[in-house]
Amino acid sequence: MARPRILVVGAGFAGVECVRRLERGLAPGEADIVLVTPFSYQLYLPLLPQVASGVLTPQSVAVSLRRSQRHRTRIVPGGAVGVDTQAKVCVVRKITDEIVNEPYDHLVVAAGSVTRTFDIPGLVENARGMKTLAEAAYVRDHVISQLDLADASHDEAERAARLQFVVVGGGYAGTETAACLQRLTTNALRRYPRLDPKLLKWHLIDIAPKLMPELGDKLGKTALEILRRRGIDVSLGVSVAKAAPDEVTFTDGRVLPCRTLIWTAGVTASPLVGTLDAETVRGRLAVTPEMAVPGKNGVFALGDAAAVPDLAKGDGAVCPPTAQHAMRQGRALADNLIASLRNRPLRPYVHRDLGLVVDLGGRDAVSRPLGIELKGMPAQAVARGYHWSSLRTNVAKTRVMTNWLLNAVAGDDFVRTGFQARKPATLRDFEYTDAYLTPDEVRAHTASAVTHG
Repeated sequence: MARPRILVVGAGFAGVECVRRLERGLAPGEADIVLVTPFSYQLYLPLLPQVASGVLTPQSVAVSLRRSQRHRTRIVPGGAVGVDTQAKVCVVRKITDEIVNEPYDHLVVAAGSVTRTFDIPGLVENARGMKTLAEAAYVRDHVISQLDLADASHDEAERAARLQFVVVGGGYAGTETAACLQRLTTNALRRYPRLDPKLLKWHLIDIAPKLMPELGDKLGKTALEILRRRGIDVSLGVSVAKAAPDEVTFTDGRVLPCRTLIWTAGVTASPLVGTLDAETVRGRLAVTPEMAVPGKNGVFALGDAAAVPDLAKGDGAVCPPTAQHAMRQGRALADNLIASLRNRPLRPYVHRDLGLVVDLGGRDAVSRPLGIELKGMPAQAVARGYHWSSLRTNVAKTRVMTNWLLNAVAGDDFVRTGFQARKPATLRDFEYTDAYLTPDEVRAHTASAVTHG
């Protein structure tokens, strides 16, 4: 009798935690585990702003799957572009662009999310994202190149425009990105004696009335004060009305000459969700508290791709798309899969909030571990301690700690690698959001494979 096949799509926090738990909980030969991911690493997303600012190297936050897994899992190098839930087949586009079918008995949709955009003129063509490792490396090169170009320019207007930077999104990603990059550029100007430090300006804007409302009023206000004290212009209740290569127009009518627009205004579930032809909640797959997709036999979903009921809050609330939830859901779902294989009852996902941490670079941070509000160095110690302990391999932990110590002792460096130097990178260049199939295309592909198989 063939062994049950568990197919996990996505190597983010949810997918990796699920696979790790399955490898430890399943007996040898009890089931086959397959992981579909275009990259052989788990990206530690919360530390991307530190990659963009050069505090950490890209390799530090790319945790090797080959090191962290027990080698019982077969890794398929590609991205899932469609699911036929009737045939129980996942359609995968491999990194060679070859399209293959991966059958499953149990499917775990942990495909994560992509950058959420709006119908704003020029946004997709002129904004840069901060969702992938490649984007963080590109943003770093781009920001440093603006300093180099401003220093070489004899045009005062061009020089001023290149030293204006706009970050959209007052959540964790946007706030930490603006804080870390502002610190980098401020320190870098000491190496550019021809540039007037007064011309350097970072803008953080968000349509929401509060900065990081998840922190609560007190810590949110503290974070806002820290940013403004450091010279970051924070505008709330404001968004982008139009974006061009050399200027950004805000919804309050301001037109800002600048060459850098970083877009971090939220995420939306992976387009893979739309291929399952299943019910969604605000774009995320609707699931039961046990993380099963109703009406889709053997299909489970979690993390950013799923609207997992938040039983701790009740009243129809769903869990926010955070790493903390994704990791816990991954472990809980693995336990449910094992229970399902052994004909035991499944358990609903219930969580206990551990708190929040926000690293603003240098000695600045705000944290709320277990409800205790902290700021400054104590908050920084908690934030970095949490991130460090969450890294899954000793190699990754060693690299990150070494990078932190080196940056603390030697300071920042301002080297450009030349990554995509002559090709403007847009939001669509790194996330491949146009690679997915429609439900009809998925069914046609799986039917064709059956006919020719």
